Amino acid sequence: MDTEAQPTERDRSSSPSDSETISDTGGQEGRSRFSLVSRITDWLPGGRITLTLLVCLLFLLVLNRFVVQPFQIPSGSMEQGLRIGDRVLVNKLAYRFGAEPLRGDVVVFDGTGYFGDADYIKRVVGVGGDHVVCCDKEGRIQVNGRSVDESGFLYPGDSPSSVPFDVVVPDGTLFVLGDHRGDSSDSRDHLGSPGGGMIPVGEVIGRADWISWPFDHFSRLERPVAYARVPAAEGAHG
Repeated sequence: MDTEAQPTERDRSSSPSDSETISDTGGQEGRSRFSLVSRITDWLPGGRITLTLLVCLLFLLVLNRFVVQPFQIPSGSMEQGLRIGDRVLVNKLAYRFGAEPLRGDVVVFDGTGYFGDADYIKRVVGVGGDHVVCCDKEGRIQVNGRSVDESGFLYPGDSPSSVPFDVVVPDGTLFVLGDHRGDSSDSRDHLGSPGGGMIPVGEVIGRADWISWPFDHFSRLERPVAYARVPAAEGAHG
């Protein structure tokens, strides 16, 4: 005779199911979280309103630190596109996950030890391996033997450069210029300084993507088509 005890129908119906057990645990956790929030709001002056404001502030701090950061334009070195007092939104994720600055990008970088103890905003004219020369017979900048038409963003009346130069950009660095060449201290002015006027890619904070203020100047900063026609540097792989 089989002596192993078998559950009766009554035994089965009276045993709590797994789903009931999980549901009950979830309810306890939910009540615990609700109780914690209640205790926090009771402790904070202003209650839920203050808690909501603190959460929003924390979100903005994280956003500013890791995703997008506003910068104010302090000088006329990037006119006429960027005017003094403009606020730009800098995309701090643009060069993460293996991406690097491209020719024509407007970037914000830390110039400490290279330009000065401050953050700067300039346009990328040459990337690692590029041969950048000024000027060709028509007074234009050449990159890898290709003359670049900068008329779409160069400050009216400015020449591409009043300072001649002929440089090869080391790997991992950038050659940068302001759009208002007559009012910009940039790579041309630091050719004899440490780093030779080049900015390490690692010092780039991000890419300026939008003008957010004033509202009548709100616009997206596009990469000029002229730089897309520049050939890759000799020996470059892509």
